[in-house]
Amino acid sequence: MKDITYNVRVYAIETRKNAAGKVTSYRVAWQTTTKTWKRSFKNAAQADTFRGSLLTAARSGEAFSTLTGEPVSWGRTDRPEMSWYDFACKFADMKWKNAAAKYRQDIARALTAATPAMYATTRGKPDDRALRSAMHRWGFNTKQRQEASDETGAMLRWLADNTKPVSALIDDAGLIRDLLESATSLLDGTRAAPSTVRKHRMLLSNALDYAVELKLLPANPIKTLKWKPPANAYEVDRRSVVNHAQAKALLAAVAVQKPSGERLTAFFALMYYAALRPEEAVNLRRDNVTLPPLHKNTETGQMEEPANAWGELHLLKAAPYAGRDWTDSGQAREERALKHRAVGHSRTVPIPPPLVRILRTHLTTFDKGPHGRLFYGVKVGELPFITYRRAWKAARKAALTDKEIASPLAARPYDLRHACVSMWLNAGVPAPQVAEWAGHSVDVLLRIYVKCIVGQDEAAKRRIAVALAE
Repeated sequence: MKDITYNVRVYAIETRKNAAGKVTSYRVAWQTTTKTWKRSFKNAAQADTFRGSLLTAARSGEAFSTLTGEPVSWGRTDRPEMSWYDFACKFADMKWKNAAAKYRQDIARALTAATPAMYATTRGKPDDRALRSAMHRWGFNTKQRQEASDETGAMLRWLADNTKPVSALIDDAGLIRDLLESATSLLDGTRAAPSTVRKHRMLLSNALDYAVELKLLPANPIKTLKWKPPANAYEVDRRSVVNHAQAKALLAAVAVQKPSGERLTAFFALMYYAALRPEEAVNLRRDNVTLPPLHKNTETGQMEEPANAWGELHLLKAAPYAGRDWTDSGQAREERALKHRAVGHSRTVPIPPPLVRILRTHLTTFDKGPHGRLFYGVKVGELPFITYRRAWKAARKAALTDKEIASPLAARPYDLRHACVSMWLNAGVPAPQVAEWAGHSVDVLLRIYVKCIVGQDEAAKRRIAVALAE
């Protein structure tokens, strides 16, 4: 039988104290195979009773579940009960191992948004903001949960004690709708962005499928709920797209900043001239860049940049920012396959002459960073997200007018990528080629950039006029 083990070890009770030395709880820890389980109690007698039950089961040779950590016999009821909070933690733990760091964050956000609908009472409830922070940063974070402070631990225990059982979703017909509404709403009760709504509904449905797997529910109730998701109407705002002159002014404003500006110029240029995503530019290595060879000037004897020569970028992996608490390595970024690409698949992007010159200057000015990366922090570590975000904010302030600063124009570094894709489309590059270079599907490309393609409406009118004149 799978998911059981007889390899069990029960540890001594741990006493938890606050900063003043006062005992706040007693924690029982035990191990099944290689996984350690922990449960806290308010008084020593409760902890001792629970530990004794574990020891009795282990010494009698009873099998333990590797899914719950408990003796198999404890779950032999018609339908096991589990509080929503405990179940949500179990779901997050089940997903953790194979989930990307950003996806782990998405799961935590969705569960945090959904959980208030499952409160059994508000008596003794901690502050809403603090409780949400405790859920997102600790409760639904497999890596951090056991490291929570005593104050945070008390909040999480309140959730374990005061959320409804998962089985309540069977008995209360309106509860599943409340749960879904909570998962897809903002703090003020208004509907979240369409992309967030779709993502959170999908994650909530996945969680309830897992509840069925654990026999907490007979079927997934969300699948029979009549509920229409909002249309996904995301399109790039034309007002956010810079023209070439504005882009050059912004890059120049980056270059003069100290101490990081000069090394960040090529970083932002890759987004504008080659449509790289920030996580792709951050992870770029010297080996990913192929530049045209320099030509020797026969008159001066000097090596010079060839006119109108192009290079190529060969992208293999990206390193999206997730935060140290969510990655296995403890680094702020996690190296992953390219977006919309299978593991091992690459993407080739042309380097136009202006970017060739910028990259050549960068490569001759700065040494390679850790693991051959082109971009790194002042202290030669990973390029911090806050470093390039701060540099971009300063560049906008220096290069744009007050009216432009107040507008969406190049509000984020990512808008440089939008500007590049828009430029390619407006230059007449076929959509399939643009999609390949940008790492999009053609239908997504045309749907989100539809408002950035200028001039085609007038050309279409002229064609219609010619047809009508025949």
